[in-house]
Amino acid sequence: MKKVERRALLCVLFGLILLGGLCYFIYEDWHDGGEWAVYEGNRDVYADGDLAKGALYDTHGNLLMRNTADGMVYNDDSDIRSACMHITGDKDNNISTGANRVFLDRLIGFDFINGIYSLNNDGEDVSLTLDANVCATAYRALSGRKGTVGVYNYKTGEIVCMVSSPTYDPEDPPDPVPEGSYINRFISAAFAPGSTFKLVTAAASLETQDDAYSYEVDCTGSLDYGHGDEVTDLAVHGDVNLKKALEVSCNCYFAKLSEKVGSETLEKYVGKAGLDKSYDIDGIQTKAGTFDYPEGGVNLAWTGIGQWHDMVNPCSMMVYMGAIANGGTAVMPSIVKPSNIVSEKIDEAATALKTEDMIDEDTALSLTDMMRNNVESHYGGNSAFPGLELCAKSGTAEVEGQDRPNAWFVGFLNDENNPYAFVVVVENSGYGSEVGGNVANKVLQDLVKGD
Repeated sequence: MKKVERRALLCVLFGLILLGGLCYFIYEDWHDGGEWAVYEGNRDVYADGDLAKGALYDTHGNLLMRNTADGMVYNDDSDIRSACMHITGDKDNNISTGANRVFLDRLIGFDFINGIYSLNNDGEDVSLTLDANVCATAYRALSGRKGTVGVYNYKTGEIVCMVSSPTYDPEDPPDPVPEGSYINRFISAAFAPGSTFKLVTAAASLETQDDAYSYEVDCTGSLDYGHGDEVTDLAVHGDVNLKKALEVSCNCYFAKLSEKVGSETLEKYVGKAGLDKSYDIDGIQTKAGTFDYPEGGVNLAWTGIGQWHDMVNPCSMMVYMGAIANGGTAVMPSIVKPSNIVSEKIDEAATALKTEDMIDEDTALSLTDMMRNNVESHYGGNSAFPGLELCAKSGTAEVEGQDRPNAWFVGFLNDENNPYAFVVVVENSGYGSEVGGNVANKVLQDLVKGD
């Protein structure tokens, strides 16, 4: 009898071990199955070391890139191929933000139940939120200059334009490839923001200073901090308050305002604005911005102006523009469209959770009014941006070693039918409102017309 009991206990023990092993294998398959499936030795996924499955489409169903056993096939339009190369990737997979590296599991069609099985064995079609034609417009507007253009819907978070330059046609790579072509400047770079950062300093003042609207500075064209240190302006602006200082981008005013607000408050509002964080865009990680916060003096003054050691990622600045446009609440950016009705409903529900409160609603309304005033009073208004309810701020960022500054132009359309926030950076090109504004206008006109 005891022998039977022992045998029964052994059978139960072995059964539990078998069940435990099965549960562990199921967990490993759930947790690491995607990595197993995309292992380069998997001949069902790769051909001669290159991904052979999956296709990438824009929001209108235009093919951007398809993987085949004979290699990558791209859109027929060379401008679209060049404009979208940093998201489709090149044929040698040199771009870290390229689809074959970031969306690998999606392209091969892996899921926990079926693995990579599909009836046609071609992988999956992945649809993006990008508009290929608007991206091509941005590529042409940059005219071969180094820089980036980003536009997203600040209500839904969908990125409709993401272009980085230099770039090239992946179907016809130049020899040599232009230096910097493998860097997606929208995602993986950071730049001195110049006067676009004054919006953050302004927000800090509006929310912490009782006299934010009435505080005035007499701008004489420069501020002397002693020992050869000074803050300079391009013009003598005279007596200016916050709204006028933002319109004429008065360095002297914002130097004084930075000292008044203080280092700790500036640091707090950089954090609130999300300019020192990295965003996860459907698996693509953006570069975090970096800042120093001097206790006072000329370095603190230049920090609040957007120089000194300020470095901002273009995508982060675009999201901050979306927060101002959206009453202080930023919707986090996305680039992959839901694959079916069920996932679309899940995505819509999740969008409400993918938000961050960056500034107070009253502050957002005040900045919107000031940015609209910038356009009407300083950037050419309707003659420069016909038909656009544009709110914007330019930035001219001096960079050590460059003969000419980087041009920034950031903002949004205050338009319920066209809720788009944008960022433009054109390196070594001059003044932000002239160069960046021209690029932004071309892209936004094409986008609004397309809608």
